[in-house]
Amino acid sequence: MKQKSSESTKKKNLQNALDNLVFQRKVPKSFFVLMLLIYAITFFLIPQISKSKANVTFQGAEIPMNAFAGVFSTLGNICVIMLAVFGRKHGFRTALIVLLPQFPILTMNIIRSHTYNSIPGLFSNFLTLIVIILIYVNNTKLDEVQKKIRMQAITDALTELPNRFASSELVNNLAKRGEKFTVVAIDLNNFKSVNDTMGFNAGNEVLKTVASRWQAIADGGLSGTLDFIARLNGDEFALVIRGYSQDEEVTATISQYETAIREKLTVDDCDFYVSASFGYAEYPTDSDNVDTVVSYANAAMSEVKRVRSSNHVLRFTPALLKEERTLEIEKKIRTALDNDAVICYLQPQYDMSKKLRGFEALARMKDEDGKLISPGEFIPVAEKVGLVDKIDLAVFQKAATFLGAILKKTNEQFLLSINVSVRHLMKNDFLDEIRTVLQNSGMPAELLEIEITESVMIESADKALQCINSLKDMGIKIAIDDFGTGYSALSYLNSFPANLLKIDKSFIDQMNESDSMKQYVAAIISMGHVMGFDVISEGVEKPQQIETLQTIGCDFIQGFIWGRPVPPEEAEKLVLP
Repeated sequence: MKQKSSESTKKKNLQNALDNLVFQRKVPKSFFVLMLLIYAITFFLIPQISKSKANVTFQGAEIPMNAFAGVFSTLGNICVIMLAVFGRKHGFRTALIVLLPQFPILTMNIIRSHTYNSIPGLFSNFLTLIVIILIYVNNTKLDEVQKKIRMQAITDALTELPNRFASSELVNNLAKRGEKFTVVAIDLNNFKSVNDTMGFNAGNEVLKTVASRWQAIADGGLSGTLDFIARLNGDEFALVIRGYSQDEEVTATISQYETAIREKLTVDDCDFYVSASFGYAEYPTDSDNVDTVVSYANAAMSEVKRVRSSNHVLRFTPALLKEERTLEIEKKIRTALDNDAVICYLQPQYDMSKKLRGFEALARMKDEDGKLISPGEFIPVAEKVGLVDKIDLAVFQKAATFLGAILKKTNEQFLLSINVSVRHLMKNDFLDEIRTVLQNSGMPAELLEIEITESVMIESADKALQCINSLKDMGIKIAIDDFGTGYSALSYLNSFPANLLKIDKSFIDQMNESDSMKQYVAAIISMGHVMGFDVISEGVEKPQQIETLQTIGCDFIQGFIWGRPVPPEEAEKLVLP
């Protein structure tokens, strides 16, 4: 019996946490006290004033004191109405409690004294009663509509779980109250195969079944802790655990959620077996910054998926982000993004006759002391903590603004080449971001070239192809970056509507060291031409490399020998006379 009561209390606490996200704040108690105090004063003053025979002199005129009884009566009724307006249900009940007793009191005064001075007050109170009833009915309907709208804002439409916004609001509120809690990042394993083999409808049914099982644990208090489960996006979920005293309770709770989905799921007469990866971090033990705790949980979850261990649960440790230096770089990245301090450098690209083709936009970043941080250091960290798309966008905005200004000053047509990460390309609003930047900068879509790594063709080929086709429809060119370093197949390469292949610097460095490597680079160039692509070699630093590339038919080069990455003001000197 005691255990059932405890579970009921936990469920009630969880509902209260959701209600704090949904409902507006209540009127302070001091407001209630003030209104009731004013009403009480008027209640006791009215009989005294109405019986008074004294007069008040105002601007030479004598005004009977009892004339002010109506004023105080009206003031008291206004207080009652204010309680009903701002106090909602509790205010309405309080207003009824103080107003209804007035009717028998005033009626008895009329009968006992055989005077009719109280009749105006009686009607005034009756009208006030009608007003507060109308206000209550209207507020009730309005509250229902607002509740529905707010619930939609914090609820995932597919699974009916709380959504990302609700999860974010909850952890921020918990942090403000100084509560200890654990954030668990959850990602279903190999969920893409369900969509690919059975279709999105079957995938949605699997998600709803998983969500239903997890919600039953959270709502029923079955884990012994106070849990909050939310769907963030796709097959990503978040679990917030509190109400525990030992770490073992956290792992036991996560284990219960893991076990809940091991049993087979049957959708359209097909059986599915689902597993998930769980990464978690604790506030404030692992960090006293909510965003960082969430990032840590995601880092631990990503590590679980990377190693593909039989153990699907991992707690964050600093080693996952390469100790303190990585954490420091993450902080610098966030600071640079907040302060618009991500820098755009531009590296020129040339054809083999050294005619300027355009520029590749590259991300650079400085620390607080003004020293440049190597892209090789901050880009991997940005990819790991989910900030690389923001860096991509910041660089693109600045580079497009530069080229847009150049085009207004010259009739020359120069391409702008930008790198786009897989994470950025997969964002739902990626195409909208591209359109917005192009519109704001005045840069034509035909002069934009987007570089995509080979990995996107394997990891997310279908969605990537849809996005790339949309970019091509806009007139944007597509380049396959670092070609030869990945694991792309010719079937994928042939299906992608690219314009350009970029040969990675590692091949150019070894090109003149052996005949076989030279033939390998020549084969890449020849294959690109057969498929209708232009070919550019990056990292060209020696005259001998230029000679070899001219011999084997390369179209363009990029490298230190003809141009290092430079700030926009120096890049402008290469364009304008």
